[in-house]
Amino acid sequence: MTEMQIRRYARHIVLPEIGGIGQSRLIAARVLVLGAGGLGAPLLQYLAAAGIGTLGVVDDDTVDLSNLQRQVIHRTSDIGVAKVASAERALLDINPEVTVQAHRERLTAANADRLVAGYDVVADGSDNFATRYLLNDTCYRLKKPLVAAAILRFDGQISTYKAWHGAGHPCLRCVFPAAPSEDAVPSCAQAGVLGALAGTLGAFQATEVVKEILGVGRSLSGRLLTYDALDGSWDEGAFEEMAIEKRPDCPTCGHA
Repeated sequence: MTEMQIRRYARHIVLPEIGGIGQSRLIAARVLVLGAGGLGAPLLQYLAAAGIGTLGVVDDDTVDLSNLQRQVIHRTSDIGVAKVASAERALLDINPEVTVQAHRERLTAANADRLVAGYDVVADGSDNFATRYLLNDTCYRLKKPLVAAAILRFDGQISTYKAWHGAGHPCLRCVFPAAPSEDAVPSCAQAGVLGALAGTLGAFQATEVVKEILGVGRSLSGRLLTYDALDGSWDEGAFEEMAIEKRPDCPTCGHA
């Protein structure tokens, strides 16, 4: 690392779990983030600040005034601008050493393999089950760790999926074998979402991405962590954890 990098990442380097070797791994890492919205905004900023060498951003949308309540990577002056362009500007302001690969496109079956293949870890900040399932299946097939989170109203959840590792490592379809109806799970536009909640779960995602790159701590694979922002009892209410298991009949990973 250069002298400037040592100064920039000094608070990481003094952590025994990271050190100079770990920080060098972060600098060499390639992370793909799906969505530059509520979850992607804080996630991308923390990953850039952490020194992730290459950040891919997938989003085909433009910045809207209604986004600014939670999508803190964008400014009022960015309204009408492509979200990937606004995100790239913000990330390079935070850390000009980061390479940002802006993919202004929607994830589809036709481009999923191309987008995911070049990265080490994938983080999902999408807002619909069709996209989540597609990304889950692609990451499973290409053996990429997937850190996925979701938010609605005052509630959030997060897990890491590495189903190709075998027993004890489920995929997203093991937890949600079928997409719920639109009536059962309304969109954020319909039901609302606390802006700061996106920051909480996005920061959690950034932490889990860094852990996966470094191989430190306990992975969230096999566990689903939920958060209730309205519950202030930290010991027995706001956070809950449930074990999740691989389903033998899972259409994605049941044979693994």
